[in-house]
Amino acid sequence: MKQRKYGLFTAIAMIIGVVIGSGIFFKSDNILIATGGNIGLGVLAFCIAAISIIFGSLTVAELAARNDTAGGIISYAESAYNGGVGCAFGWFQMFLYYPTLIAVVSYIVGVYSCLLFNIEGSLEIHILIGLTTVLFFFLVNLLSTKIPAYFQNIATIIKLIPLILIGVSGFIFGNPQFETVTHVETIQSSSWIAALAPIVFAFDGWIVTTSISHEIKNAKKNIPLALILSPIFILIIYLAYFIGMSIYLGPETIMTQGDIHVNNAAISLFGPWAAKALLVFIIISVAGTANGLMMALFQLPYSLGLRKMFPCSSKMIKIHSRFGTPCTSGVVALAIILFWTLLHYITQKYNLLPNSDVSEIAITFNYIGFILLYAHVFRLGLKGEIKGFWKSKMNPLLATIGSLIILYVGMQNPLFWMYLIICIAFMIAAYLFWKKNVA
Repeated sequence: MKQRKYGLFTAIAMIIGVVIGSGIFFKSDNILIATGGNIGLGVLAFCIAAISIIFGSLTVAELAARNDTAGGIISYAESAYNGGVGCAFGWFQMFLYYPTLIAVVSYIVGVYSCLLFNIEGSLEIHILIGLTTVLFFFLVNLLSTKIPAYFQNIATIIKLIPLILIGVSGFIFGNPQFETVTHVETIQSSSWIAALAPIVFAFDGWIVTTSISHEIKNAKKNIPLALILSPIFILIIYLAYFIGMSIYLGPETIMTQGDIHVNNAAISLFGPWAAKALLVFIIISVAGTANGLMMALFQLPYSLGLRKMFPCSSKMIKIHSRFGTPCTSGVVALAIILFWTLLHYITQKYNLLPNSDVSEIAITFNYIGFILLYAHVFRLGLKGEIKGFWKSKMNPLLATIGSLIILYVGMQNPLFWMYLIICIAFMIAAYLFWKKNVA
């Protein structure tokens, strides 16, 4: 029996640390362009996108309160439907969702590291730094369960500093009159809904803490608390940053300057050294995301192995006597990440995914799987196993609506159907493996 090592703060830090990466720093311009420079519509878009994460978390929390076995979302799908569905969820997350995100996020560490040290970074250098990041966090998770948790806690606190500083400073020194609507035609049309796309990806990753539910102390209490508190806190931080930045620089300035508006705002508010300091914060922020994702993926082959849902399951579940970690599980996770890092390099090198990357293969499709879990909670409510109208009916209903909105936004991507086919192929393969080897 593995000892449970993580507390509530680590569970919360894991969600916040994975969700808040680099995206929020550079999405204000995209959001304002989509809303025609209207801050109020941007806030509305944030709130609509937050429906999926807040009510999704409240809904999944009902499942987490009833099940704290290894695998998290795999366990929920398995108990809700059958082992085949659980296996499909697990393979999707292990082969597509987590490794593609880790590959891209680690690559971003390389991009910002080159900016920090004034290195003329090529794609190859960015990838090389990304690989170094992957190997570093692999070793950290291999040798200890405590060090990754400590880093996650620290990184989460550090990454909140620039968001809070810029948000608060914007409110203090900004001009609230910038909120005046200047693009009425945007409100009258539905084009502002495009703002949901960058916001959705800024919210992604909230489910990650369920993957280490078997490592959380008092998991049936702490996982639901983490799932409920973290999304609300993230929404408040995002809104404070977006509004503060928008009223400080003004929508027109942000839209004109694009991504460099963050750097210019930092210099204007805190001086020329602030730009460098902000890059340090961003690198730590992105590294925290990579670490949180690695913590989750590291455990997935182990969790599948416990259910014999993965080849060589007996090897996947072995715990190292000294380190207390599932080493073979971690090595398999690393191999999958390295594959996707190579694929990410090839697609970027030869522009095979225009205005996209390998991580988008899985992000939107993830919400289709969530809808299946929400339906199960609704079904438990109808049976009377979950009490309360909001818990049993409204939470899963609103979570489903939020997921459908995200799915609609994702379908605007011309590569959506190709991504969908890839995801379905992996899940069918998983179901067939379960049926042949487990059922």
